[in-house]
Amino acid sequence: MKKPIKTVADLGLVLRGVRKSQALRQDDLAAISGVGPVFASEVERGKESVHLGKVLKLLEEAGIQLVAEYADSAKSSVEEQFAKGIKPVKPRSSKVAQ
Repeated sequence: MKKPIKTVADLGLVLRGVRKSQALRQDDLAAISGVGPVFASEVERGKESVHLGKVLKLLEEAGIQLVAEYADSAKSSVEEQFAKGIKPVKPRSSKVAQ
């Protein structure tokens, strides 16, 4: 089944629906995903500022696959980026202004 996700709230509603279809309590999903129950609740309620890495853990444990859909014309560029991989983020300078 596919459902277009246009907002954070849309994603939260899908997560809640899938979780409920599995008769899984919110706190149990949070525990097996390694996140707190308050965080899981905030995701399901569509909180705009959530940690994406933790959201992806909740989705994975609930059996939800997040897929990026993009134009065919971008295919070679996207494949090139995946072949190159992610460069490590350089730590920010900790210079203190005087």
